[in-house]
Amino acid sequence: MILKVNIFQEILGKHHKPVFGAREIFKYIGPGLLVTVGFIDPGNWASNIAAGSQFGYALLWVITLSTVMLIILQHNVAHLGIATGYCLSEATNRYIKKSVAKPILISAIFASISTAIAEILGGAIAINMLFHVPLNIGAVIVTVVVTFLLLSNSYRRLEKWIIGFVSIIGISFIYELFLVNVPWAEATTSFVIPSFPHSSIFVIMSLLGAVVMPHNLFLHSEVIQSRQWNLENSKVIKKQLDYEFADTLLSMFVGWAINGAMIIVAAAVFFNKHIIVTDLSQAEEMLHPLLGHSAAIIFAVALLFAGVASSITAGIAGGSVFAGLYGEPYNIKDSHTKIGVGITYLAALLIIFLISNPFQGLIISQVILSIQLPFTIVAQIFLTSSKKVMGKYANTLSTKIILIIITVVVIALNIWLLFSLIQGLF
Repeated sequence: MILKVNIFQEILGKHHKPVFGAREIFKYIGPGLLVTVGFIDPGNWASNIAAGSQFGYALLWVITLSTVMLIILQHNVAHLGIATGYCLSEATNRYIKKSVAKPILISAIFASISTAIAEILGGAIAINMLFHVPLNIGAVIVTVVVTFLLLSNSYRRLEKWIIGFVSIIGISFIYELFLVNVPWAEATTSFVIPSFPHSSIFVIMSLLGAVVMPHNLFLHSEVIQSRQWNLENSKVIKKQLDYEFADTLLSMFVGWAINGAMIIVAAAVFFNKHIIVTDLSQAEEMLHPLLGHSAAIIFAVALLFAGVASSITAGIAGGSVFAGLYGEPYNIKDSHTKIGVGITYLAALLIIFLISNPFQGLIISQVILSIQLPFTIVAQIFLTSSKKVMGKYANTLSTKIILIIITVVVIALNIWLLFSLIQGLF
């Protein structure tokens, strides 16, 4: 198995010898949190608030199920980055026939653009809530800010920004929880016991389909390499795989907790008052009289940070995929990476300017993600199951079976969601 020297290895030092222990595990935390931002983005906010306002605590189990599926898929794709030194984009370009690989990667760039549309729109909506700035101007502000953050920061400094953003989002919803009365026995039970309230299937599919997104799979396999050392040492690889799982597990738990808190707050505030929320700005306006001025501000600030943070990860994913087309790793100083980031943001911004209905724009972006996702997952399983690619770290039979089951479920749900959204549009 041929291993390349990744740009992140050059930054950290190829021959750095790690000290494995409890303190080192905490030093390893970071790449998973970048992925976590992707499934606490503004699109997820809308789905979570809709679930809580319409069905109370009944759909909390969906967050648990989707998080378990996400842990398995993200853990698997992170193994690809650790064991080979290639991200998913590079590995696809290197090991899959070019006639198949290029359409997959080009479609993944469109998926990153679609993701960026939702993230930038979410940030723009938050700016509008806080300062009454028009959405288009807010979208420009968000785009300029995230572009500056990507171009001016090294990866590790950027990672600290993301961790800070995630912390603010988490603290915001913990604060919101203290403002509402929650029947914790009912809520706790709902996290583990499935229920299917009447007319809830669309929301269930939205919650499940929005958690596993193609750009996050490309993202995780790239950024996980920031923790690599000398990958020719099998003991080092084994330790990295173990630490990666700790990072993924902790990070996905954070995402599970934040998404769950969103549903709980929406259920406690809106469900009992028979208020159905269908728009993020509508949720903020309703929180104001129900919980007070401070709660509405906290909501808008958290949404702003979620939009900025998730826009950053969408840009990294777009840059990684575009660089992978040329067999290169993500490197913000490299022209191919810059072009990928630029295409992602500028195309998203242009589309935002062209759409007259932001909510419809969010729907269309989710349709594109639903179309692309199966191709990314199938490519991932093919690569991580190949001994040519992964060597002795290739998927075991049991892992393949689990991944195939998850893939069938995810694809079926996304296809169902796709047709439901198309029927809604027409």
